[in-house]
Amino acid sequence: MVEEGTEEVHSGIYSVANLITVLRLLLVPFFFAMLIRDSERARLAAFALYALAASTDWIDGQIARRTHTVTQVGKIIDPLVDRLLLASGVIGLYIIGELPLWIPVVLVFRDVYLLYGSYVLEKHRIILPVTYIGKITTAILLTGFSSLIAGWPVVSGTVLGLWLVYGGMVLSFITAIKYTFSAKAALDKAKAATRSV
Repeated sequence: MVEEGTEEVHSGIYSVANLITVLRLLLVPFFFAMLIRDSERARLAAFALYALAASTDWIDGQIARRTHTVTQVGKIIDPLVDRLLLASGVIGLYIIGELPLWIPVVLVFRDVYLLYGSYVLEKHRIILPVTYIGKITTAILLTGFSSLIAGWPVVSGTVLGLWLVYGGMVLSFITAIKYTFSAKAALDKAKAATRSV
């Protein structure tokens, strides 16, 4: 995941970080297939795949920044893979009865909204950097989903992951609001620059 910052962005496609992002993408259907089988062994396999995909999100970002190989393609597909990981996790957990319906509905609606916003910004050649609160939100939700898949740890009779998901939902609303204001400001600036030409 690429952070807010002023790092140099390259136009190339091939990099180690992008390769890791693609591998994360390929893990999504295998994870989902394991999770919805809802057997003890399948849940264990689903947890391993999901935890691996979630943890490599941090790794690819670190590699991209430390090797100065942040690419325009990576800045687009990395958040998209994050969205797919979140969507597959929340929908899968709903299917097997671990989450109420309102959680996947709200999260999927939020992600559709953010993707549409990204599409609108892309038409104006604007790509907003990933914010710190956005990174924290994604990390909390991915951790919460991983905990629910594993069914551990249990705190006061409830899997800790459920509380993390609730916390992530609150942060999701805050992130969406912050994104909306940032996107509007960027669009207004781009339109003003166009009018002044």
